[in-house]
Amino acid sequence: MTFVRTLPRFGVNYVPSGDWFYSWLSPRWDTIRRDLDSIAALGLDHVRVLPLWPVLQPNRTLIADKALADVRRVVELAGDAGLDASVDVIQGHLSSFDFVPSWLSSWHRRNMFTDPESVAAQAALVKAVHTAVADLPGYLGLTLGNEVNQFSSPPHPSPMPATPDQISTWLTTLLAAVPSGRGVRLHAEYDAVWYQDGHPFLPTHASRYGDVTAIHSWIFNGTAQHYGAMSGASIRHAEYLIELSRAFAVDPARPVWLQEIGAPLNCLDESDAPEFCRRAVLAAAASDALWGITWWCSHDVRRGLADFPELEYSLGLFDSNGRVKPIGTAFAEVAEHVRAGWRDAAPEPRTTAVQIPADGDGVPVSRAALAPGGAVFTAWMAAALRGERPALVLTGAAHRFEHLLPPVPSDVSGVYSAVSDADAFAL
Repeated sequence: MTFVRTLPRFGVNYVPSGDWFYSWLSPRWDTIRRDLDSIAALGLDHVRVLPLWPVLQPNRTLIADKALADVRRVVELAGDAGLDASVDVIQGHLSSFDFVPSWLSSWHRRNMFTDPESVAAQAALVKAVHTAVADLPGYLGLTLGNEVNQFSSPPHPSPMPATPDQISTWLTTLLAAVPSGRGVRLHAEYDAVWYQDGHPFLPTHASRYGDVTAIHSWIFNGTAQHYGAMSGASIRHAEYLIELSRAFAVDPARPVWLQEIGAPLNCLDESDAPEFCRRAVLAAAASDALWGITWWCSHDVRRGLADFPELEYSLGLFDSNGRVKPIGTAFAEVAEHVRAGWRDAAPEPRTTAVQIPADGDGVPVSRAALAPGGAVFTAWMAAALRGERPALVLTGAAHRFEHLLPPVPSDVSGVYSAVSDADAFAL
């Protein structure tokens, strides 16, 4: 298969200044317009828009026309600013808060993944949101929701359990609600999908369902704690997840969207955040599968809003008053640097492969081995930090390596097992 490398997109997850996502209750259009103009002025090209699920669908059989119109208006204003926009549907979960409609909780508790009426209601909402914005020229596509896999198992305090087969049905049903051919259709999970044994969302779900694989990379998941916030492992965590996702994909040319990456100050010193941004983006851009990078997030949460984890008040490229922060300047500069050198500096081929033990369905024997500190993670990082360009492949998929990241020699004779062997097999 021939790869077609495309210039990566650089954007931001749009967090409205002032009232955070509560602004969906009563949008302040002048503020939203100013926010979007500021994002465009940084040289970014897209935003990810995240309306709140209970606002969109307050009752299982009621989708609010005004809320859909508000989503459309935000996408229109993004277009006026010169920005494309993707839209999420099921929020779901944002910045430690759950936004679950009342028809799924307490006296009306249902399982969002397995209850047929609830799944049908979500599919109807997905279709309605897509229909509301699909004709707009800057519409990029639709994500089913933000990290809704956190509702499916511990550590959520009140999980809605499901089996992998039930998750497959849920994903298939909701993705089918979006007509193909206008915008990309995808879903997005936090990293339990890759790292947590027993989690019902599987790596194959992430890498085989929808049009694009979404990666959410956060170093507060144990990477920074284990290796150090400015370590090579932390800097290259997003790159690792991109390459990990490719091991589970059926289509070796499947695009990967680094949909969330940020610089959390519960791990990083504030003075290091701009350099972390520069180095992490450059590492991620080394993958020729990369569709784009969407930073989390646009604006800091203002201090007047209560009960957020401390790091949420500091994740923006802009402060809560709309002033560009040093990390905002850093992201803009590294984006321009990558764009400028993209056509002249194609990535070097990956000539080392780390094997992931997996069954015939592509389910890894141990997801803990893929996680920070695990055998596969350790082997890949060791090779990367030696200056190699390691790929990841599943057990029994060595024959795919020559197609995974061309050009490589055609006489591939093996890959190494990170679990049992000490040295990588070099092609």
